[in-house]
Amino acid sequence: MRRSGAAVVTAGAVLSAGVFAAPAQAAAPKAPSIVAKGGFVMNNATGKALYTKAADTRRSTGSTTKIMTARVVLAQKGLNLNSKVTIQKAYSDYIVRNSASSARLIVGDKVTVRQLLYGLLLPSGCDAAYALADKFGSGSTRAARVKSFIGKMNATAKSLGMKNTHFDSFDGISNGANYSTPRDLSKLASSALKYSTFRTVVKTKATKQTVTTKSGGYRYMSWQNTNNLLSSYSGAIGVKTGSGPQAKYCLVFAATRGGKTVVGTVLTSSSVANRTADAKKLMDYGFKK
Repeated sequence: MRRSGAAVVTAGAVLSAGVFAAPAQAAAPKAPSIVAKGGFVMNNATGKALYTKAADTRRSTGSTTKIMTARVVLAQKGLNLNSKVTIQKAYSDYIVRNSASSARLIVGDKVTVRQLLYGLLLPSGCDAAYALADKFGSGSTRAARVKSFIGKMNATAKSLGMKNTHFDSFDGISNGANYSTPRDLSKLASSALKYSTFRTVVKTKATKQTVTTKSGGYRYMSWQNTNNLLSSYSGAIGVKTGSGPQAKYCLVFAATRGGKTVVGTVLTSSSVANRTADAKKLMDYGFKK
C-alpha cells in the first residue's frame, strides 16, 4: 500500500508539473503591428531575420542613405579622420536650392573628416554629405567626384548583397532612382556598425565641435542627433533617421540588451512619432525572439 501511494504521488507531481509547463512553452511572442509600410529586424550576431513586413519591397529611403555615405568614407584605405576639408560655397548653395537638412557648415571653414561624419549623421547635414562626396570621390571636377562617390556607394551595396538597393545621390535627395528595402538597409547598418568610429558617432546624442575658420580662428559647432531613440529606448545604440516627400518617415535602428544586439529598419511610416513607436515595437519583439 505504501509503495502504491508513492506511485500515485509521483504521477500527480508529474501531471502537476506538466500543467504548469505547457503555458510557458506556448507563450511565443506575438508579432507586432506597425504603421510603417515596410519593416525588418534581425539578430546582428547571426543575421537571422526576426520580423519581416514587405522587407524586400523597394522604397525611397530619405536620409537613411547617409549610412552608406559614412560606410564608403570609413572603408577608404589609409583614411585620416583628422584630415581637414575646406567648406565650399557649392555645399551651402546646394542646401539652399534643395531646402535640405543642414549641419550649418560655414564657407571657408576647415572641418575634419571626423567632424563631417558627426555633421552627416547627427543633424543629417546634406552639406556634410556633399563635402564628403567631393573629398572622397575621384575626378578633376566636383561633378565627376560626386558621380565617382555615388558609384562607390553602389559598388559597396553590391558587395554587401543589397540586391534591391540603388543610390543616385550622396544624401537621399533623389533624382528618381534612390531606393532600398528594410532588409538591405539593416544589412548596411550591421556592416557600418563594425566600424568603431561609426558606432561612436551614431550613439552620440549631442556634440560640440571646434572648427577652424577661414581667418585661422575657431568657432564651435553644436549638433543634436535627430534619432530620439537614444533618449527614449534602453539600450539604443543608433542608427539614422530619414524623411522626405516619397520616403515619408524612416528609421534604421539598433539596440543592445543582455549581450544581444538587434538591428532593423522601418520605411514609409506616417510621422516621427509613429516611426519611433514602430521601431520600439520591433526591437521589443526582436529581443523576445
